[in-house]
Amino acid sequence: MQFMLLFSRQGKLRLQKWYVPLSDSQKKKISREVIQMVLARKPKMCSFLEWRDQKIVYKRYASLYFCCAVEDQENELITLEIIHRYVELLDKYFGSVCELDIIFNFEKAYYILDEFILGGEAQETSKKIVLKAIEQADMLQEVRNTHIACLFVLVYEVTIGSFPSC
Repeated sequence: MQFMLLFSRQGKLRLQKWYVPLSDSQKKKISREVIQMVLARKPKMCSFLEWRDQKIVYKRYASLYFCCAVEDQENELITLEIIHRYVELLDKYFGSVCELDIIFNFEKAYYILDEFILGGEAQETSKKIVLKAIEQADMLQEVRNTHIACLFVLVYEVTIGSFPSC
């Protein structure tokens, strides 16, 4: 996989992951071109299209398009399965994912993608294992946040006096 783009029906880019080195201007140009191409297609048309020396594989879920560019010899159906698996992971994590989940929790959407795909290749196909890794990371983050809050209270009490009750 060369890249994955998530964008709205209005053409707003919501998430982008690049697995090939490109400049920011190249990424913007490619994103704009691919988004325009996909949005111009009719709903009943095939979800695969040839583009340059690659294939664009996309699928619309509710108001979001999930779009991948793969090498010409890659299997389009496997790419569709990868897109679907990512949507399933997002659904499991967010409980029926929507565009707002991606907008307001983009770091989680990226983290889920990174747990699932590494270097443009699906690394873990088990939803259970990916979700467990994400759950563990969330717990670790909670512990870290709790420790930081406790440290803040301790520093406050040492430097200023007793911490005011809430």
